[in-house]
Amino acid sequence: MSVSTAHTLIALLNALAALISGAASVVGLARPALALTAGEPLNSGVVLYARLYAARAVPLSAAVLILLAAGSWGSLGPVLIVAGLAQLADAAIGAARRNTGMLISASGLTVVHLASAQWLLSH
Repeated sequence: MSVSTAHTLIALLNALAALISGAASVVGLARPALALTAGEPLNSGVVLYARLYAARAVPLSAAVLILLAAGSWGSLGPVLIVAGLAQLADAAIGAARRNTGMLISASGLTVVHLASAQWLLSH
């Protein structure tokens, strides 16, 4: 795979991942109950979690999108590591809460970010 093709694929996948994460956090602010499994009550802890998630996800998603738009491939690798580790933590939270959707989506985003970072930092 050529570097140009790899950069295009990395840009598309990570832009999509950043948009998903950022959008999910905004939706979570508006409807925090979406993070709950069936039958769990909405309480102040859930609302706080939604706010904390957005406080992390929105700026991190924006940073990824800005670096992609600027073509800052050298700076993007370390930021993708941070984004991937944040998604890994979200996957662990999803697993602990038995929230299958959160587990699967965060795991997929973890793979996208960390695999992309690994390729960028090794090429």
